[in-house]
Amino acid sequence: MQTYSALLIGASGLVGSHLVKILLDHPQIHKVTILVRKPIGINHPKLEEKIIDFNELEQFEKAMGTGDFIFSCIGTTMKKVKGDKHLYRQIDFDIPVNGARFGAKAGYKKFMLVSAHLANSKSRIFYSRLKGETDEIVSTFPFQAIHIFRPSFLIGERKEKRWIELTLGKLMERIAAILPGNYKPIQAKTVAEAMLSAALSNQKGTHIYHYQEMNQLIRKLSFSQDNQ
Repeated sequence: MQTYSALLIGASGLVGSHLVKILLDHPQIHKVTILVRKPIGINHPKLEEKIIDFNELEQFEKAMGTGDFIFSCIGTTMKKVKGDKHLYRQIDFDIPVNGARFGAKAGYKKFMLVSAHLANSKSRIFYSRLKGETDEIVSTFPFQAIHIFRPSFLIGERKEKRWIELTLGKLMERIAAILPGNYKPIQAKTVAEAMLSAALSNQKGTHIYHYQEMNQLIRKLSFSQDNQ
């Protein structure tokens, strides 16, 4: 059985926190490196945690090391950055783009990115435009494969209790059956599983996944695990 090393950016977020556990549990991943601003409190023989300042580009590049897969789950909210669009862009655009640039230079084979279902570089909406721009720039780097995941509303237990999102999440789950496919809410764990499934696939080139495609991917992951 072939095994791989993985690097994860954004291990403390909703998708990232699920993904780090999934990576550590999967037999085909022999090493997991996470780049974080502060410790996440997980000890595991496969895990290497590197505390860095993402704005220090030399430090960031050195911390990338070498490996097979890069998973980018980094993201913030306007509330966290207090409405500062420049700071928002530093986190949601600069970090994944620099991660892709450094990773391609270091010889990583595949890049997996969490985006958003309304990502569109031509959008008048700041968030959608930023996500679209990020997707487009990341797609230019010379990886064997680039997999971009565009979930709608993410469902899962958040470390921070955001009451608006909690209420909206419950509403979205109730009306999910009548929502168009790309707008359906999705479990953060499902996105994380889909990311690993895509990384382990033999697909090359750039691929974009919405609700239906992500659910199809996790069925492939379950199949591969059952037959190892």
